[in-house]
Amino acid sequence: MGERKGVNKYYPPDFNPTKHGSLNRYHNSHPLRERARKLSQGILIIRFEMPYNIWCDGCKNHIGMGVRYNAEKKKVGNYYTTPIYRFRMKCHLCVNYIEMQTDPANCDYVIVSGAQRKEERWDMADNEQVLTTEHEKKQKLETDAMFRLEHGEADRSTLKKALPTLSHIQEAQSAWKDDFALNSMLRKRFREKKKAMQEEEERDQALQAKASLDIPLVPETEDDRRLAALLKFHTLDSYEDKQKLKRTEIISRSWFPSSPGPGASSSKASSVLKKLSQNRRSAPTGSPITVGHLGIVRRRSREVPESPQHTAETPKSGEPRVPEGTAQDRPTSPRDCSQETAKTCKNSRPPGQEESCQDRPRPLPGSSQEAANPQDTPQPCSLSSSLVADYSGSESE
Repeated sequence: MGERKGVNKYYPPDFNPTKHGSLNRYHNSHPLRERARKLSQGILIIRFEMPYNIWCDGCKNHIGMGVRYNAEKKKVGNYYTTPIYRFRMKCHLCVNYIEMQTDPANCDYVIVSGAQRKEERWDMADNEQVLTTEHEKKQKLETDAMFRLEHGEADRSTLKKALPTLSHIQEAQSAWKDDFALNSMLRKRFREKKKAMQEEEERDQALQAKASLDIPLVPETEDDRRLAALLKFHTLDSYEDKQKLKRTEIISRSWFPSSPGPGASSSKASSVLKKLSQNRRSAPTGSPITVGHLGIVRRRSREVPESPQHTAETPKSGEPRVPEGTAQDRPTSPRDCSQETAKTCKNSRPPGQEESCQDRPRPLPGSSQEAANPQDTPQPCSLSSSLVADYSGSESE
């Protein structure tokens, strides 16, 4: 671009002003250089600025007003004596070409191809703007007095309608006239709002830390306050209250442990009796019930000496050996036990009363007579030996 300046131009030794006239003719070049490469076709490359917002038809992207392109400019016609120029440019987002031309009749640009205009135009009459007076109307106002009078009446009626709006605009302008007062008022309002926002943020942070929350809190509303006022929460007892209650319970408790009731010994006795009854049921029905089945062991009395009859008795070869004072010495059945009891009655009573022991009627087992006269009932095998219950098979205490 240095050759376009009026200073520091180099003139070669063979330059002749009368022959060449200028350095451009000497170099055989155009002053516009590359912009005039298509000048022989009537096309000049210029810098074109987009007059309004458009949508490209190639890439469907928005191209805003004021974007500049290198466009090819050429003349395509005239509007009266005003030339009509067409501009051809390439979209910077795709390979599509956009063509636009001037519209001198409407003082606007028209899209020929390659794009669509973003419609943002409006009618001045609908927008209540001041319309420009046409040339024919101006001439008629100058020549026709009646038309000028009618036009003046229409203008005055329009002014009456627009007077409230104009007064409101004037008041608004007068309110904004004092810049310093408005600026100070705005800054004061901003400081108050900023302080309130900081206080609210501190309260929110304290609530989040207390409730272990990590979510943003929305601002409170009047409905939230009204709903919170209707709710009542009862706090639980504190640690001190719980400790007092526990101490009270300990003081009111007895110092000595509660003694076990009679149910413990009775339960042990009932378990032993239950086991004995199970052993009795398990015995076969065909075999006679012996004292051994009942778990009773007869032991010899210390007062009665050992009789030679018991020492002479020995088990047979086929029978198992039984220890002394067990099943061999005790009767094998209730009948044997009764016979032995009868013998003892004969030996213990005088001769005149022998028949009274045998002729005495026996009460039925489990009857009321037996329960009423326990001393009259015969005690089998009670003179020569004592019966002892065998709890060896029961649970050990």
